[in-house]
Amino acid sequence: MKEHVQKFGRFLSGMVMPNIGAFIAWGLIAALFIADGWLPNATIAEMVTPMLRYLLPILIAYTGGKMVGGQKGAVAGSLAALGAIASTESTMFIGAMICGPLGGWCIKKFDEKMEGHIPAGFEMVVNNFSVGIIGGILAILSIFAIGPTCVVLTDVLGAGVGWLVDHSLLPLTAVLVEPAKVLFLNNAINHGVFTPIGTEQVEALRAAGEVGKSILYMIESNPGPGLGLLLAYCVAGKGETRSSAGAAAVIQFVGGIHEIYFPYVLMNPIVILGPMVGNVAGIFTLSLLGGGLSGPASPGSIIAEMLMTPKGCYFANIVGIAVAGAVSFAISVFLLKFFGKDADLAEAQAQVAASKAASKGQAAPAGAAPTGASVNMSAVKKIVFACDAGMGSSAMGATMLRNKLKDAGITDIEVVHHPVSEIPSDCQIVVTHHELAHRAVASNPNARVIPIQNFMGAPEYAMLVEELVAARSGKAAPAPAAAPKAAEAPAAPAAILLEKKNIVLNCATVTPEEAITACGKLMVDSGYCTEGYVQGMIERNAGFPVAIGSHVAIPHGTNESREFITKTGLVVMTYPEGIVWGEDEELVRLVIGIASQGEEHLDILNRIVEVCETEEDTDALVDNATVEDLYKKLNGLS
Repeated sequence: MKEHVQKFGRFLSGMVMPNIGAFIAWGLIAALFIADGWLPNATIAEMVTPMLRYLLPILIAYTGGKMVGGQKGAVAGSLAALGAIASTESTMFIGAMICGPLGGWCIKKFDEKMEGHIPAGFEMVVNNFSVGIIGGILAILSIFAIGPTCVVLTDVLGAGVGWLVDHSLLPLTAVLVEPAKVLFLNNAINHGVFTPIGTEQVEALRAAGEVGKSILYMIESNPGPGLGLLLAYCVAGKGETRSSAGAAAVIQFVGGIHEIYFPYVLMNPIVILGPMVGNVAGIFTLSLLGGGLSGPASPGSIIAEMLMTPKGCYFANIVGIAVAGAVSFAISVFLLKFFGKDADLAEAQAQVAASKAASKGQAAPAGAAPTGASVNMSAVKKIVFACDAGMGSSAMGATMLRNKLKDAGITDIEVVHHPVSEIPSDCQIVVTHHELAHRAVASNPNARVIPIQNFMGAPEYAMLVEELVAARSGKAAPAPAAAPKAAEAPAAPAAILLEKKNIVLNCATVTPEEAITACGKLMVDSGYCTEGYVQGMIERNAGFPVAIGSHVAIPHGTNESREFITKTGLVVMTYPEGIVWGEDEELVRLVIGIASQGEEHLDILNRIVEVCETEEDTDALVDNATVEDLYKKLNGLS
């Protein structure tokens, strides 16, 4: 049951979360430029209504359609949503959440039925017209059925929220929200439910000439309850938990990363009562004082809360956050003093990581179950490592597995790397990052897909080698490789792809995006690429983080952005204090930017595998290496 709820919650939030930036833009523009905003401007304020009525619902529908049916599904879902929008003056968020996936599903089923039946040369005609016809039909259906139905649903949900407010019961929602956070259902609740309903409330209030705000935006995002819990550990915690809680409190309150306090709850589950009652008190205070936000605060940072606070609501919101924090602190201190136990923080953090992976439908870190087709392991002749662009992380993973197979005496298996969208049909096994596993299955449904957490030092490598060795134990040993020809000339030395000027040591800690931009600037200045490739690097990381494990990240562009590469080259930057990278919060200390027109960079990637196989290897390299050391080691000159 829990898995089904999480899956449904992920799907809802998956349609909204990628578009939160647009919701924030709408909230800020409205708060600043409408007639009663901070900087009234009638011309700019003209954007507010079209953004709410058209842009936000169509973005949601587009995302939902793409999740189910790819790019064509996204277009069909958007067309269907437009019909729902045209059927009413109400904001059609619920309609978009229905129409988007429906459009994607219809396109997906149509493509399945037509597979193998489209005459050669007619693929484009069928693809384009199928989207237009199916999308048009759904748009008409939405005008007469989906749109009116969603108006009723929206009215019912709005009435339900109104009833809770009128009967002073809204604070009780915190009883569900706080435990849901620890189960990683917070994004589903916040962005799948509260954000759409809250946006409806804001627009209704503005239409009535009142301040556009909604308390629903603060029920999950309020940083006060988590702050109170962490401060309680600073006072009443023990050992490592006490010493680490202060830094965690700063990250949670200012950075908005609420999940940092989840391990502290798991160590002493009874303390969940602190944030729970604290949030109840905070919501009650906000209701009493008339608090609320003009748009969603994401992440739930005090900075985001203040930026989204409308004119006239600062006192209410600050007091609401403070009360939530104070009540959470008082209750948590009491519970820790009388019922707390000295638990293992590292074990609790591991539990959180496992829960987070489960909430996203990801593979477990080790021993992950394979997907796709089953194969005869004794007949495996080709293994493909797949990543988004097939340029960096997959090449390094292929090198690591190739070395392990060689050490195990297996020499008859070809190990290559490819983009996940271009997996060859003749391979039997595909190894890829867990976030790309579904794309790998779609790219080659006949191969066995093994999902991994990172490309450096994944435990699945050893497990796969053991499985292959076991499968071959009953077979004759493979024929030895042919000896090299005596007359063969020695290979010419590889070109120097990493110049000393592009090795930058002891960089100050920045965000992943800033680190990628810094790499990109070095590449542009060195003539390796133009600005278009730097944008591709940023997009690549946004879609699939380039942190590959062992404290290493290898920023590189998307397949589409390779056209902006002018020549192959690399840049290296070290970050001794580390960068927290991506949703999985991997620590990165060595950043290697790659621009490659072909395969010339693989020698350096192979050497990176050798010198950075473990986190300890990378740490030693970053802590001790000079520019000269890195230049020689990575160019194979030492």
